[in-house]
Amino acid sequence: MPTKLTPEVEKVLWSAAEEAAARAYAPYSGFHVGAALLTSEGEIASGCNVENASYGLTNCAERTAVFRAIAEGKLAKGVSIAAIAVVHRDHQSCTPCGACRQVLSEFGMNAVVLYEFDGERRQTTVSALLPESFQL
Repeated sequence: MPTKLTPEVEKVLWSAAEEAAARAYAPYSGFHVGAALLTSEGEIASGCNVENASYGLTNCAERTAVFRAIAEGKLAKGVSIAAIAVVHRDHQSCTPCGACRQVLSEFGMNAVVLYEFDGERRQTTVSALLPESFQL
């Protein structure tokens, strides 16, 4: 069952994601994205996209946030992602890509995903974005 987010928690996540988007390194695409995730323990970790001239080496904001949370010990065994906000710096439509959806599924299929689409803020879950995700 997805976590019910309070308006205050949503505001904190949006703000952290917007701050991260402002730090994105996107000299090739100009598509600056930030993400902020909330763990089931109430910790927040953010990340931004980091591009590379060799596009395959680029990393998305959502995966950067997940990897940062793991590296900082915020997403440890028994802890899951409760929610993640994804924001484009210029508020263009922006949802997690397929690779990010798969990574998010590893840590919380029921996590709430906040994103912007056609000028409005929307909410869904990882399981709705990636039904029948790959699982071992």
